[in-house]
Amino acid sequence: MDRRKFLASAGAVAVSVTAGGARAAIGANDKIGLAAIGVRNMGWADLSSAMATNGAQLVAIADVDKNVLERRGAEAAKKFGSKPALYSDYRKVLERKDVDAVIIGTPDHWHCLQFCDACAAGKDAYVEKPIANSIAECDAMEAFAKKYKRVASVGQQQDSSKMWSRVIEMARGGSLGKIARVDVWANFRYGAGYAPAADSEPPEGLDYDMWLGPAPSRPFNPRRLHGLWRLFWDYGGGLMTDWGVHLLDMAAQGLGKTSLPRRVSGAGGKFAHPETSSQTFDTLNVNYDFGDSSIAWSNTAVPVGFYGMSYGVAFNGEKGVLAANREGWKVIPNPDAKGGAAKAESGKPENNEHLDHLKDFLDSVRARNFDTACTLANGAFCAKLAHLGNISARLGKTLSYDDAAKTFSDAEADEYLKPRYRAPWKFPQA
Repeated sequence: MDRRKFLASAGAVAVSVTAGGARAAIGANDKIGLAAIGVRNMGWADLSSAMATNGAQLVAIADVDKNVLERRGAEAAKKFGSKPALYSDYRKVLERKDVDAVIIGTPDHWHCLQFCDACAAGKDAYVEKPIANSIAECDAMEAFAKKYKRVASVGQQQDSSKMWSRVIEMARGGSLGKIARVDVWANFRYGAGYAPAADSEPPEGLDYDMWLGPAPSRPFNPRRLHGLWRLFWDYGGGLMTDWGVHLLDMAAQGLGKTSLPRRVSGAGGKFAHPETSSQTFDTLNVNYDFGDSSIAWSNTAVPVGFYGMSYGVAFNGEKGVLAANREGWKVIPNPDAKGGAAKAESGKPENNEHLDHLKDFLDSVRARNFDTACTLANGAFCAKLAHLGNISARLGKTLSYDDAAKTFSDAEADEYLKPRYRAPWKFPQA
């Protein structure tokens, strides 16, 4: 059993009825009533892919930025043939009886609450990665999906890639020999070039209080808006939770790991661009110790990397190295390997993974299939790996985390498990 199916198995219970206002059954030829929450960037990309499958009818979109909302509404009318209802408050979307499923493309600090509200309203959900901005939120989302028996998928589209399936198959297949270490790296000029800016009034049309949601109150600052929010701990986890979940997913699957590592050791800082306004690390090293093998993450804001790749995953085997990223894969033989080296070969992407990922979600909603291409459990596993690395580096400590007891080996680290939601928002309890 592969890791994704193993993680999904506990919640993959067939049901014949749905909660709340959703339809009890969707026919094979019926279109799914779809809505999107947060449509500036990835939410819009996800929605576009979903609509391209011809399996959904767009009902509504929501965004706290009126300018984004109206622009996307007009684009949707032109691109998809009918104009959706527009809302600034996502809760109005969830009240609609004609919405079967939602796409959540908001900043990370909003994912948990919106997902849990969607489940409670009887809606299935596709949520962008990382599924949440904390470990406790990951657990809450899994509890809500299980309680309300909702189909869920996470925006880790490499899980729908035929090429990456081939890479994982090769890593597990034995042709590389024993793999003791997997290198994972992502070297981008992430957040560089953004000097600090003064606090100011929010731009016209932005409901800034709603944008903050459960995050702490603070004055508006343009360096924390739109894609830059990822660089601040209240809203995101930097490059580690952005790209890290994708690449760590592939590394862990290649090793066949279904449990979190026994130890995590991280070190990082703003070493490449200390002048920026960001809080998250532009330089980071994390080692995940699984007992019989390890995954080593690294990133720095210099766009060069191993094997001619600025980002990627490398399975270091006795007989050769298998290096891959989204552009392709290659095997570099070890000429000194006992018993013969691995065969030199290479490959390229074979399918539109993003389109296929959204199609899988819609097909799963229709079939009430809980084993989606990237299950919520798999998304939680990968998000936790990323959060563990960040927490270890923020504290400068080697940590052990007990995922059953929901506690670290260190009391100080436990303070990072669960965010304190700003009133009137409340942390969801299933």
